[in-house]
Amino acid sequence: MSVLQSARRAAARIEAAHGLNAVVSFDRDILLEQASAVDRGGSAGPVRGLIIGIKDNICTLEHPTTCASRILAGYRSPFEATAVLRLKAAGALVACKTNLDEFAMGSSTEHSAFGRARHPERADLVPGGSSGGSVALTAVGAVDAALGSETGGSVRQPAAFCGVVGLTPTYGRVSRYGLVAFGSSLDQIAVTARTVETAAHVLSVISGRDVEDATSADADPVVTDGMSADVAGLTVGLPTEYFNELDAGVRRACHHAIDCLRNAGAVIREVSLPHTHLALPAYYVIAPAEASSNLARYDGVRYGLRVTPEDGDVHAMYRATRGAGFGPEVRRRIVIGTYVLSAGYYDAYYRKAVAARTLVAKDFQDAFASGIDLLFAPTTPSTAFKAGDKLTNPVAMYRSDVFVCPTNLARLPAISVPIGRTGGLPVGAQFIAPAFEETRMIGAAAWLTSVVDPQQEVS
Repeated sequence: MSVLQSARRAAARIEAAHGLNAVVSFDRDILLEQASAVDRGGSAGPVRGLIIGIKDNICTLEHPTTCASRILAGYRSPFEATAVLRLKAAGALVACKTNLDEFAMGSSTEHSAFGRARHPERADLVPGGSSGGSVALTAVGAVDAALGSETGGSVRQPAAFCGVVGLTPTYGRVSRYGLVAFGSSLDQIAVTARTVETAAHVLSVISGRDVEDATSADADPVVTDGMSADVAGLTVGLPTEYFNELDAGVRRACHHAIDCLRNAGAVIREVSLPHTHLALPAYYVIAPAEASSNLARYDGVRYGLRVTPEDGDVHAMYRATRGAGFGPEVRRRIVIGTYVLSAGYYDAYYRKAVAARTLVAKDFQDAFASGIDLLFAPTTPSTAFKAGDKLTNPVAMYRSDVFVCPTNLARLPAISVPIGRTGGLPVGAQFIAPAFEETRMIGAAAWLTSVVDPQQEVS
């Protein structure tokens, strides 16, 4: 089948997935033009012809980049993200932009100026967030893979909810150039796909040093050959703190996967990450603090929405523009971030959060130094929840990220894979690796998905 034929079929699938509200920008002609160009002489690599969705906080030329916010309605970037450029150069097709929580601030893709995205299996459930559009579209097969972003687990959490793979690299492995900034010390471009192999191939293409991003690393490449290697002899740590507060069905699915690892010759050891309880509060101080700084640029002067009151000075314009342009969750985080950075509160909140982050990262370092090759843990404490259930309780919403945000704080790679079902809904579990050890992590994940049936109801 030619790439053009494949693209035509993908276009039909994307259009058929309209009910998910996962797509915010799509143009069939643009997709088919890319496909024709690849057919005429594109790359012959592993991502050639793959149909890719792009989260709408990653800059593209063919489509607007709005961050699902009224303040950037219709905005078109004058440049393209490095990750997008590398995918195109390798023959992948950028199909569409996908829905997200506004500026990637949320855990359910309900905080979007385009309306909430829906779970691919049940419309009354959330797909997770903030990369819910990318994940939901991947889950129904409308795209082969998609790029999302992670600041505090925003790809792995929805991947677990929707039964697909979510792969987060080490901070610095993938250039952040062209990713709209939320929390700069945390933000990463991540990948979702239906298989570990596809996610790994996409990651291998978008990885590497980039002169446009001073935080990008010149690391050894991700090796994608022999991905489903035997796990015999690997020492896999189970962080006890991640198994304390789990729904019963999620616990059963995780222990079934652990039994598979043990039976295959992996050495299973319980380990403690004693400062895990500090990760979520530290994250929700550090990320809003960085967001309050990064989002100061949206003031109605240079680009995006401008609301000019009939009476008032430039400060009144700032207030009116930001009040009309930002949704409630973004406003909440800007207020929190400004507060914790303000005089008199910086030491009490921000400085302590940074110290807590150091302790969280040291827990991981100590675990790996003790001989642990990989950590294995649930991705989320529960399966997907109903839309609206947590909108009025931000703390309950934030707790859905309790097992994913620690690795972002520690800047470590992690991968969530589907390991079964409970109550008819997907369950995800994650492997966590030392920095830049994605190859080992991906191999274990590929092996696990080859022996565990993600459609099986685990009892």
